[in-house]
Amino acid sequence: MRQKIVSGSVTLLSGSALVTVINLGYNISVAKFLGPQSFGQATVVYTILTLISAITLSFQILSAKTVAKQGSLEEKIAVYHYLHRASWIWSIFAGCLLFAFRQNITSYLRLPGSTLVILLAVGAAFYIPLGCRRGYVQGAYGFRRLATNQVLEGGTRLGGSLLAIGLGFGVEGVVAANAAAMVAAWFSISPGRAERVASPLRLQETIPELTQAMVFFAGQVLINNSDIVLVKHFFPSKTAGIYAAVAMVGRVIFSFSNAVVNSMFPIVAGSREQDRKSLALISTSLLLVLAIGVAMIITLRLIPASLWAVLFGAGFRLPGVHTLPYLLSLYAASTVIYSLSAVVIAYEMSYKISGANWVQLLFSGLVIAGISRFHASLTEVIMVQVVLMLALLVAVALPFVWATLRHSHLPAASPSSNLRFIRRVSEDEVIGEFLKGDFEHSAYAEYHARAEALVFSADYYNQAENMRRRALLFMRHGSLWRELPADTHWYEVSIKESDFSHIRVFPRAHWRKITNGSFEFSKVMERTRDSLYERNSMFFEKIAAIRYRMRKPGALSGTVLLIGTDEASPLTVLDGNHRFVAAALEGRTHQLKFLCGLTPKMVRCCWYRTNIVTLGKYAKNLARNVINRPNNELAELFQGSEIASE
Repeated sequence: MRQKIVSGSVTLLSGSALVTVINLGYNISVAKFLGPQSFGQATVVYTILTLISAITLSFQILSAKTVAKQGSLEEKIAVYHYLHRASWIWSIFAGCLLFAFRQNITSYLRLPGSTLVILLAVGAAFYIPLGCRRGYVQGAYGFRRLATNQVLEGGTRLGGSLLAIGLGFGVEGVVAANAAAMVAAWFSISPGRAERVASPLRLQETIPELTQAMVFFAGQVLINNSDIVLVKHFFPSKTAGIYAAVAMVGRVIFSFSNAVVNSMFPIVAGSREQDRKSLALISTSLLLVLAIGVAMIITLRLIPASLWAVLFGAGFRLPGVHTLPYLLSLYAASTVIYSLSAVVIAYEMSYKISGANWVQLLFSGLVIAGISRFHASLTEVIMVQVVLMLALLVAVALPFVWATLRHSHLPAASPSSNLRFIRRVSEDEVIGEFLKGDFEHSAYAEYHARAEALVFSADYYNQAENMRRRALLFMRHGSLWRELPADTHWYEVSIKESDFSHIRVFPRAHWRKITNGSFEFSKVMERTRDSLYERNSMFFEKIAAIRYRMRKPGALSGTVLLIGTDEASPLTVLDGNHRFVAAALEGRTHQLKFLCGLTPKMVRCCWYRTNIVTLGKYAKNLARNVINRPNNELAELFQGSEIASE
């Protein structure tokens, strides 16, 4: 796994190195031939295109993630076509929006005319679908082809710009060359053909992933590019042009770190949970980014100001103590710090819906607010970013490390685990078994007589009965059940004592008090045994009553529901904590029926992985359960069944 990341990173880093040389040639040539003022105009227009890349990169990362998870070429192509069509809708909308507000953008950025924004709109129309095509190649591990496409884009931009300047088209020609580069890159990276199959993606599944990606890249592009737009607004054109040259260094460093992320992302997305538990995968990426960044900072600080004046032109000299090398190295430090945060966030995104995206988006707003408040000099503008990027790194890294260490004590299940599949079961049967264990609750009092046969003599082939059992369960547990992913597959499984270390209890109610921070089932069972005769409470009395009931000849003790991502990953008890502990203490787990729900998407369920994002989703389902009034639906179903029986 680490070898794949390093190999992919080396390929993309090689491509990024060549792209960086091309982009340096582009920036130096345009700056030298156009001067600070026109260079600032060309750069800020390109920056607007970069801001739009929040959508482009969202489609790229979504394509890479979903393509990497598909098993066959046909499914990979089908997923790509589904997302590519959606990307064209977004691109046309973005192009029309730019065209409609061209005068407003021209005025705010102090541009010489609206033609630059119109050319930008053309480039944007191809830029978003380009992200989708690159995502397909990335998800299929075509790192060499991806790097080649990026080199083609950079080469077209450089060659077209030099040609346009030579023909006397100036800034308009440079922006047109940028738009042409997007078109050329899109045409050159079309995926291959395969037999058409139905796309395994559905709109309901793509919206959370696309939203996550857009939040991530919205924050990313604002952090990386909003400073250029703000400096162009607050400072004279010449000063803004000098700052654009400084910011160019940040883009170079970030392109290198992005190469590491692009190789890491599909590999981690296709990995299993036990592979991700180790910090080895992410540490490889972090060390690569840090090594590249530190080398760049030292190099930039040592290059004399006179050399930059030769490269960019005499107009790019900065008087005073804070010369160009100082600003370049300071800006590089800010970018390196942010790049480390981006690696952590992207790592989490590769296998789950990450809440760190929203933290990054919040900090992007703080960057805009900070620069708007503190912009007495270019140095002050950069220092605002350094301070905020340090705070962002702490804000995203500490929760990640804490969560990793907190779950690291849970041993990964091996392929030789005693978890054995007995048979596949339907969701209707699972609901029926869940209801059997819960039906004694007082909430069902008015249905005890009417629904006893429905619950305890269930016919799972009768859809009318299944609907009534579902309605009964949803009366108490609708919000709980809606949390489970729609593609959850249920199995009856065999659980033995050797599996206990791979199972966690969900820390609800009294369980949280006795777990002492460790929810591993075997440890919870030991603590319960130690406390059973020391405390007088309904909690322990319930466990004692279940144990007593299990000792009766021929007694069966109900069902335990488990959930997980796959058979080799830790499982969590969804329902049946008391009966599971009681059976384990009695050595009678063979009297229980274990039903296990598995899907890779279980990481989005708050019962399996509790975080801000999953709790927010649960709150939505809780509100939905209240609004839907399950009691009314239940009464109607039972009334209808009684009328039918008459």
